[in-house]
Amino acid sequence: MKRLFKKVFAWGLVITVLVCSWLYGLFSQFLYSPISLSGENETALIVTIPSGTSLGEFSWQLYEKGIIKYPRILVAYARISGQTKIKMGEYLITKKDVPRSLLEKFNQGDVVQHSITLPEGWSFKQMVEEIGQIDQFAEDSLLDTLSLLTSANIQVEHPEGWFYPDTYSYTSTDSIADLLARAHDKMVRVLDAEWSLRAPDLPYTEPYEALIMASIIEKETGLPSERKQIAGVFVRRLQAGMRLQTDPTVIYGMGEDYQGNIRRSDLKRVTPYNTYRINGLPPTPIAMPGREAINAALNPEVGSSLYFVARGDGGHYFSDTLDEHNRAVQKYQIEQRAKNYQSVPNQN
Repeated sequence: MKRLFKKVFAWGLVITVLVCSWLYGLFSQFLYSPISLSGENETALIVTIPSGTSLGEFSWQLYEKGIIKYPRILVAYARISGQTKIKMGEYLITKKDVPRSLLEKFNQGDVVQHSITLPEGWSFKQMVEEIGQIDQFAEDSLLDTLSLLTSANIQVEHPEGWFYPDTYSYTSTDSIADLLARAHDKMVRVLDAEWSLRAPDLPYTEPYEALIMASIIEKETGLPSERKQIAGVFVRRLQAGMRLQTDPTVIYGMGEDYQGNIRRSDLKRVTPYNTYRINGLPPTPIAMPGREAINAALNPEVGSSLYFVARGDGGHYFSDTLDEHNRAVQKYQIEQRAKNYQSVPNQN
């Protein structure tokens, strides 16, 4: 009897080892075998795991799409290895993936990253409209400004200028509030960092005033080499009690009335942003300034110029006196405008 028991036990052990080996081979073959992508998706495919979806449910979806062969084995392996808590979002599946790598992606939340670029000099309205062009943000982009700021937990009186222009990554699970919060947080950090490195004796009492100035500098020139020169002109004008007299603030104050040209009557119109009629800075920024413009506002170039005029080639001519400035205006704007008019062929 003892001998029979030993034989049964031995055979049982052999069978157990063989079954385990077979299962191990089956698991290994499945877990490391290439997944199946076909047709238009033969190279790569984006799949979405909706909120609340279990691994079992999603494994069957992959099976029904023909991507994996044995969903039960994937679930079993996930339970054995403690990888059953998959994360919602979009995932990129490629022909190089195997079931095990898919399971790792789903557990680690290795979701697809998209990106959007918000350029320097854009207004808050332009920024929201651009974000709204993306389907997942379209509906929320139509909310009023207060609702947008509240949803992003941003506590500012006026949104203009408070969002840093940059390229931001986002996933399918992000909201417009997430994007706004990131851009606002970065602007706060950049402004604080630049404020701590500011030059002495500036006409600002708080960082927000520097942000306003930076937004004007950003709109006045696209030449990086001129930012500090222009900042120097504006700072010296403020220190001398002169009005800034800068067109971008007038345009911002005109709002929807601006149609591409500033008329003399527009310069005379009193608005909170018309720096031809008000003293000092306008009440808020007029655009999103980048770090370079903020740095220029806080570290203006030392000099004596109080005026500048566009040369027509993207740069400006800087003058120390009003007489010199008027001559520059005559040369670079009035005479150039006349030349351009004369160069137009007669249409009669």
